[in-house]
Amino acid sequence: QVHLLESGGGLVQTGDSLRLTCAASGLTFSSFAVAWFRQAPGKEREFLATISTVGTATYYADSVRGRFTISRDNGIGSAYLQMNSLKPEDTAVYYCAADPRARASTEYEFWGQGTQVTVSS
Repeated sequence: QVHLLESGGGLVQTGDSLRLTCAASGLTFSSFAVAWFRQAPGKEREFLATISTVGTATYYADSVRGRFTISRDNGIGSAYLQMNSLKPEDTAVYYCAADPRARASTEYEFWGQGTQVTVSS
């Protein structure tokens, strides 16, 4: 059974940084692209970033490009989202997802349960 477990969320202040981790199990991690999404209350789930199976290609949403960095370590089956210069509007539940194909949409096969990020002003 496939599991994706996000961690690293929390309460921070404007301008702070956080690194989220997505730990995968039950799949051949190096065969799956990974993406990060977020969902704020009352809003649709928003694509943030995706990384290819071997980590050579990344793509970011305009809203986070230059502030967030996606990476992965296939050796330990984990992916990361480094978030810098956080703003109150970054407050949301953050999800990782995995699929054989990288794409900038919500059409990912496997999803984690999410981790809350709250940025205070």
